[in-house]
Amino acid sequence: MIEIESKGSFSNTEDFLKRMSKGDVFAALDHYGRQGVMALERATPVESGETARSWTYKVEHSTGKYELIFSNTHIIDGQNIAILIQYGHGTGTGGYVQGRDYINPVIRPLFDQIANEVWKEVTKR
Repeated sequence: MIEIESKGSFSNTEDFLKRMSKGDVFAALDHYGRQGVMALERATPVESGETARSWTYKVEHSTGKYELIFSNTHIIDGQNIAILIQYGHGTGTGGYVQGRDYINPVIRPLFDQIANEVWKEVTKR
């Protein structure tokens, strides 16, 4: 038989669970979405500028889950140009254009900021 005994108050735990159930901890995702779009626009290699201007974001919420989704809407012949720049691509003449990792260096610090803010919210009393 397993027996568990506890003394003291669960008020900190209850307060934390109430804050999490309201979703307050994720209210800043819209702010970070705008920041991310601006950072991605600045970091995108520019030829015409269309790819840089085509960054968007959306915040989606479903039961127990929040998502911050970045997209680029610059599509030519069914190909997302931002992805071709990031990962590289073949050319119509048999050549290859090497990719440039410009997305991850911009997004990683942004996600670190989000994680830090969420942690502060979760651990505050």
